[in-house]
Amino acid sequence: MRKRIAITHLACFAAFLFSGFRFQSGSPRTEAAAAQVDICIYGATSAGVIAAYTAKKMGKTVILIEPGGHLGGMTSGGLGYTDIGNKYAITGLSRDFYRRIGKHYGKFEQWTFEPRVAKQYLQQYLDEAGIKVVYQSRVISASKSGAEIKSIVLENSIKPDTKTNQTVSAKVFLDCTYEGDLMAKAGVSYMVGREANSAYNETINGVQLMHGHQLPDGIDPYKTEGKPESGLLWGVSPSKLEPNGTGDKKVQAYNYRICLTSDPANMVPITQPADYDPVRYELLARLIAKQPQRKTLNDYFIWSKMPNSKTDINNRNGFSTDMIGMNHDYPDADYKKRGEIVKAHEAYTKGLLYFFGHDARVPAELREAMLKWGYPKDEYVETGNWSPQLYIREARRMVGSYVMTQAHCDLKEVVTDGVGMAAYQMDSHNIQRIVVNGMAKNEGNVEVSASGPYPIAYRSLVPKEKECTNLLVPVCLSATHIAYGSIRMEPVFMVLAQSSAIAAVMAIDSKKSVQQIDVAKLQAKLKTDPLVNGRTPEILVDNEDSKHVSVKGSWEPVKKGGYGPSFLATSESDKKGGSVTFTPEIAAEGNYQIYAYFPKVAKPASEIKLSVKAGSEVKAISVLEKDIVVEGQTSGEWYHVGKFNLPKGNTSSVNISSEGASGAVAADAVLFVPESK
Repeated sequence: MRKRIAITHLACFAAFLFSGFRFQSGSPRTEAAAAQVDICIYGATSAGVIAAYTAKKMGKTVILIEPGGHLGGMTSGGLGYTDIGNKYAITGLSRDFYRRIGKHYGKFEQWTFEPRVAKQYLQQYLDEAGIKVVYQSRVISASKSGAEIKSIVLENSIKPDTKTNQTVSAKVFLDCTYEGDLMAKAGVSYMVGREANSAYNETINGVQLMHGHQLPDGIDPYKTEGKPESGLLWGVSPSKLEPNGTGDKKVQAYNYRICLTSDPANMVPITQPADYDPVRYELLARLIAKQPQRKTLNDYFIWSKMPNSKTDINNRNGFSTDMIGMNHDYPDADYKKRGEIVKAHEAYTKGLLYFFGHDARVPAELREAMLKWGYPKDEYVETGNWSPQLYIREARRMVGSYVMTQAHCDLKEVVTDGVGMAAYQMDSHNIQRIVVNGMAKNEGNVEVSASGPYPIAYRSLVPKEKECTNLLVPVCLSATHIAYGSIRMEPVFMVLAQSSAIAAVMAIDSKKSVQQIDVAKLQAKLKTDPLVNGRTPEILVDNEDSKHVSVKGSWEPVKKGGYGPSFLATSESDKKGGSVTFTPEIAAEGNYQIYAYFPKVAKPASEIKLSVKAGSEVKAISVLEKDIVVEGQTSGEWYHVGKFNLPKGNTSSVNISSEGASGAVAADAVLFVPESK
């Protein structure tokens, strides 16, 4: 396996060099030539894939470099239960990706999926653009002229040797890794850990001892209960609890998003790992004993079901898949130390699964439930059916031209140079496990709702101009710890990566720094050519679009849970009836697939009356509540209204009526998707 990967590294780079790109003479210490491209993208995460596709489709030469051997980062690494927040925030190629996944599963969009399916469709983008990833190549240095990166040097990640080092020169660089290594090598300022609340006038940054994912009172943290002199249990830190809001250099917990299967025909049993140590789970045993009423897997894991009898398992409650406090050195560690931290997380997680299935201190019901699951034979076949991607929730964060903060998440400050949106709650997993009043407690978990979809500043994707003029950072972007906790979602990273790639092209074409591009033109490009293919974009008519929406009757705005900032709803007892009419501006006559978004509401009507006016034709449609199936971490679902031929102009519309409804009716957004010609 190791030999094959090493050969792949060299073969990919050789194929890249001889595929029509210009190259320079190498230094005396290297055997290979130096690749020269327009845009160098470091990190084949989902963001890196979208960035590379975008840049190539816009006519630039591109190299996509991955320090490991895995394509797609967390999107194909087990995080199939997508953190969305609000689908309205996901635009462009990012949304297109979830539509491709949807088509695979026979749906319009799909936000829950198997890892191998995610990888398949990320690879599809690369195949369509003719991009081959250079795998197992990690950055070791960056050469600059003033504030401009001229080139980077890569070493073989499997077998480092100066003789096989590679140099890549580019006009613009994008760092799409979770760690921000290229950014750091380029001398760009960054932050690791939590800012104090006082730094940016925030309230939920810094140290936070809250109730979420917490250990209950009364769990003794010492090896011998009641005896501090016996030492602390594994995983409990001797650090003291600092005052609320205090900043530090500690990082929120990492974990694996675990893909298991309950299909016996596709199952590899969970066996005892070679490095299994039950001492790591002593605190868990005490937690289980403290709460004997909790006897299901969902009491200890977020056990989300994926298609084809698979899972995306995440951390839940006081002791779970998060390896709290064991990752603080990771962001700035060298590659060797990082590898050790990753292996420790793998050992901990595999041991945790084994513990639940076999330790006598675990209730029989839990053990029996765990033994029904195993590793899928058809996932991660090259890495022993285990994800090669640790969930690096947060590492370095750039301190760039502009810093996103809690005020932006709360919509107290709204930027005008937005090139993407976020909508997830301000979210931090626990950061340390310490002793508080003689009890084991977790510290650092924060889960506070954001005020709704909010724009992310272009300036937060670029360094300060004096530090670097040709680097964009869409993943380790410039945000405080707590704001990053809202932004750091895979679909948002893809949106920001597309924006960054377009900005890189604009910088090259205009011969300007990335800080000096015309952001208004970038915003226009994102709106008018969202799939970077020149086709007519789809038309969204949202309930807040007063120019294209008319309302009759008693409809009240609801600020949470819809598509976009709000939705309209009638009360369940409303008998007067009313309607909301969505009228699009059709730019080109043709066939359109129409979808209406229905959010979850309390006591919904069992049937909703809807009508479509296509020019002079009118068609009545009955929408049954039972046919609106909402899956995953989302507020609602698109309902396929049908295919209609719509004339140019504003003579077509969709009307949602509450007349005769047996419960509450929602009117939120209507989508008109032109069919490709």
